[in-house]
Amino acid sequence: MSRHRDHGGGIDAAAARFGGERGDWLDLSTGINPVPYSIGAFPKDAWSALPDAAASDALVQAARTFWNVPKEAAILPAPGASSLIARMPSLWPKGQVSIQKPTYNEHAGAFDAQGWQVTRDKGSVHVVVHPNNPTGRVWSAHELTAPITVIDESFCDIAPEQSHIARAARDDTIVLKSFGKFWGLAGLRLGFAIAHPDTIHTLSTIMGPWAVSGPALHIGAAALNDQAWAKITRLRLTQDADRLDALMNSQGAQTIGGTSLFRLYEVDDARALQESLAQNKIWTRIFPYSDKWIRLGLPAPDAWGQLEAAL
Repeated sequence: MSRHRDHGGGIDAAAARFGGERGDWLDLSTGINPVPYSIGAFPKDAWSALPDAAASDALVQAARTFWNVPKEAAILPAPGASSLIARMPSLWPKGQVSIQKPTYNEHAGAFDAQGWQVTRDKGSVHVVVHPNNPTGRVWSAHELTAPITVIDESFCDIAPEQSHIARAARDDTIVLKSFGKFWGLAGLRLGFAIAHPDTIHTLSTIMGPWAVSGPALHIGAAALNDQAWAKITRLRLTQDADRLDALMNSQGAQTIGGTSLFRLYEVDDARALQESLAQNKIWTRIFPYSDKWIRLGLPAPDAWGQLEAAL
């Protein structure tokens, strides 16, 4: 199977097709917070030295506190949630994995690439994205009954009360967390697996040493310890999501799902709307399985005028 799978992003390709320079474009094709956490200054040896145990321990403790991780569960930082997703299938004997589509397609891609049968039916492993991308669906505990459950909570930091993190101490559950979405630092490449210590030990062995860079360890710990920033950010994202809905609804789009980091709309012709917006240097996300769905991330505070004018 090809390693290329359909994703948001791709501004360089959009600019090559529709014109303009990369800096001219407003990228609404992803669900990344457009107001990123300020990284500030950090020790210069974060760049020059191999990451040490103290920096990793500080990040893990910050993650444990921020996500209220059960003391019986262990935490593994990694270079992005996608690196963990790619390794999930190797944790168990090949079999049948249940993934309800539409959802983030790297999960099915990873299992398929390693010889698993991907199905909507019951399998030995059940993977859910909670809340789901792109629909925003949240999964209740009674729906998570497979022998092994992988819960991708990459977008759950907008609504921490909905997290299934309390299950992470169990030997039948792995919770994945992404740093790039909520904190707006996708380029930092930082993610987490949270699970029973035996599972984390196996996954850590697969990942190898020094998986996370020194700068990522430092920035991640600072951000996860900043509860005030998280609280303010959740409020702003909610307000901006409501503003985006009102704007799109006024143009005839119907809101059908999403989270406060991205919104999913139904329109008459998604590709036509995407191309119309692209003529105004705005890139959005459409899907190969629907000609009516279009997903928009949130504009940065100074970019709303560009979207309003284009619509």
